[in-house]
Amino acid sequence: MEEKIVGFLYFLHKIFIKISMVLVRNVMRREVVTAKPDITLKEASKVMTSLKIGSLIVAKEDKILGILTGTDVLKAVAAEKNVDSTLAEEIMCKDVVVIDPDEKIEAAADLMVKNRIKKLPVVESDKLIGIISASDIIAVEPKLVQSLSSLISIKVPGYSGG
Repeated sequence: MEEKIVGFLYFLHKIFIKISMVLVRNVMRREVVTAKPDITLKEASKVMTSLKIGSLIVAKEDKILGILTGTDVLKAVAAEKNVDSTLAEEIMCKDVVVIDPDEKIEAAADLMVKNRIKKLPVVESDKLIGIISASDIIAVEPKLVQSLSSLISIKVPGYSGG
């Protein structure tokens, strides 16, 4: 039994090492939906709803000006802002936290936790090249568990791999 526990701990160690080596560029989504700063909240809401996304990067000529989230829109509605005339640039977050594509996903997760955000635009040489979300990072772990499950041959209750 002790041998199996040691084997399982070794397996977990390998997973953490593998996760810590994954780069943002390997996990990010390259298709980033952007909007101009003069888009109305109604138009922005329609875009986010139709594409099933939670935010829009507000940009002008490849320069990030801000990020507009579904929460920002909800707060504006709650504050009785007119969605037909209020513009994204009026309520968006202008202090956008970004990450380099060559950073490890662990650094992306740390930035998200520290700044209490769920999405990070990925910027290389001052150019927006992608976006990574908390969901993207979470999705990596099961894939790694599955790919590394061949390293062990024990069955752990509640774990369907290996």
